[in-house]
Amino acid sequence: MDVAITGASGLIGTALAERLRAGGDAVRPLVRTPSDDPAAVRWDPDAGTIDAAGLEGADVVVHLAGAGIGDKRLTPDRRRTVLESRTRGTGLVARTLAEMDDPPRAFLSASAVGWYGDRGDEVLTEQSTPGDDFGAEICRAWEDAARPAVDAGIRTVFLRTAPVLTGRGGILPQMALPFRLFVGGRIASGRQWMSWVSLDDVLGIIRFLVDHDDVRGPVNVTAPQPVTNRELTAALGRALHRPTLLPVPAAALRVVLGSGRADSLVLVSQRVVPAVLEAAGYSFVHPDIDAALDAVYGSAA
Repeated sequence: MDVAITGASGLIGTALAERLRAGGDAVRPLVRTPSDDPAAVRWDPDAGTIDAAGLEGADVVVHLAGAGIGDKRLTPDRRRTVLESRTRGTGLVARTLAEMDDPPRAFLSASAVGWYGDRGDEVLTEQSTPGDDFGAEICRAWEDAARPAVDAGIRTVFLRTAPVLTGRGGILPQMALPFRLFVGGRIASGRQWMSWVSLDDVLGIIRFLVDHDDVRGPVNVTAPQPVTNRELTAALGRALHRPTLLPVPAAALRVVLGSGRADSLVLVSQRVVPAVLEAAGYSFVHPDIDAALDAVYGSAA
């Protein structure tokens, strides 16, 4: 395959490019600054420019670019940055593909399980209604920005991705640090649900979706067994061989992270399951939390 990737320097994008190249596929990273890579394609979402000719002949476009929601406190300015980084980039890529005479056969566009909002114990599939909080607002606008590609008849898949568990970065090292310091424990009541997915499964799912032309629309990129925060705490304790005795009050977390990040990322309850993937026959590498954490930490924990 010949695959163009935005966000190719990010956590998922880097691993995806490595996996594809190792399998003999060609990768065209979209870059904002000059690159030594002859396959690189220049673009600037803020300026609304992209080298459309550089995308000619690509079989698939995987769009992963966007400012991280958990990187900084969610001030009004940061909220605007997070939203616009997603809608501008997605709209630019979608319009460009829609105007091509020979567009790629698939457009896989990032989204997130934040689409569903804070839903308590409700089991959420791709058919569930959207939420009404900030995370859901972002994801709805993010997916809506891809409409030109959908309207042009390009098979478009929305990757509603859960927090990715990997030792390379992302949320897991931040979650594990208190446990390593012997001060880990459940957060608030511990009853809130967390959907998650291993990095190996994210890469496997993307390849699976590229190869399955019958799948389009939203796809929950999540493991089939979401966990409560209490269950996650116990699993992290086992993986790291640490006690899990010190609960973290919600109020304290809001002080440390800011209320926006705490409520959007940690205290929110999202019990999301991968109904589309299971129906399509995807076989998970790490279906349960213990297997995923063991793959990251193993005997070296």
